[in-house]
Amino acid sequence: MHRIAVVGATGYTGFELLRLLASHGGVEVGALTSETYAGKEVGEVFPALAKVVAGRLRKFEPAACEGAEGVFCCLPHRTAMNTVPGLLDKGFRVVDLSADFRLRDHRIYEQWYKTGHICPELIPEAVYGIPEIYREQIRGTKLVANPGCYPTGAILALAPLLRAGLIAPASIIVDAKSGVSGAGRKAALDLQFSEVNERFKAYGIATHRHTPEMEQELSAAAGGVVRVSFTPHLVPMTRGILSTIYADAAEGVSAGAAREALEEVYADEPFIRLMPEGAFPNVSQVAGSNFLDIGLTLDERIGRFVVVTAIDNLVKGASGAAVQNMNILLGLSETQGLEHPGYWV
Repeated sequence: MHRIAVVGATGYTGFELLRLLASHGGVEVGALTSETYAGKEVGEVFPALAKVVAGRLRKFEPAACEGAEGVFCCLPHRTAMNTVPGLLDKGFRVVDLSADFRLRDHRIYEQWYKTGHICPELIPEAVYGIPEIYREQIRGTKLVANPGCYPTGAILALAPLLRAGLIAPASIIVDAKSGVSGAGRKAALDLQFSEVNERFKAYGIATHRHTPEMEQELSAAAGGVVRVSFTPHLVPMTRGILSTIYADAAEGVSAGAAREALEEVYADEPFIRLMPEGAFPNVSQVAGSNFLDIGLTLDERIGRFVVVTAIDNLVKGASGAAVQNMNILLGLSETQGLEHPGYWV
């Protein structure tokens, strides 16, 4: 049994981690930290976890994680980079759920996140945490940069198509809709019920911080510079991301060729499901699960692919991916603790 710790255990990603780990079977949850709820039992903060996850929350210090083999760091951007170096110095394997180590160029991070990076020397040590692309690199690292929720759906849909030269790299548009939990568990006026209910709005237009993450990974897949037009939307639902992605087909490319490229890459991937021809995913079918579902078609009138992906933003878009990455780091089955289906149809 492998012992793990969760730093920042009382946000939404922390809750999802504890929910998934409660039935994992291969790990034992050790230290749980929270600056806000230190001293409280987990069940007091999350009644859903009462009699499921035992433990008292405590304030963070590196010594709190002693005895753990792996640490999930669920702290916010800018805060995580102050914590991760100390965890690595103590020899822990770390899966960091913030954005602080995702971008390989610290100058791009500083441009989009409007803050200096205090430990850019650690960035080359971090592996971007999409196992479907970087599985072998993850096995050999001590630091995994868990991917962002929006980039997960876009990258996994487009990387095989770019790698095979089936779409025009300059034509990509990502139109994504997310549930409110993607904004985190915080008190904010624009996230209150009366501000969100019956509203559907775009935000972060041409400025969202997940844009360079998509461009970094899609450029790597294409072998050249890729620029993405990305617009996220907030939908009055709790969880889920539906991304509708548009890209011009390369000359002479058919819908069948694109489907074959996806099938070839993902046939043996446990958490990627390609929908039958003519079918497209919805967020309810992946809710609570680590699956990413993909549907695609080619609009032959204008030569443009339309690719639709659905994920649970808190699972495959965050905590489920983190468990998948930690399983790899610890030498466990990659699917352990993640094999349950979605909640709904």
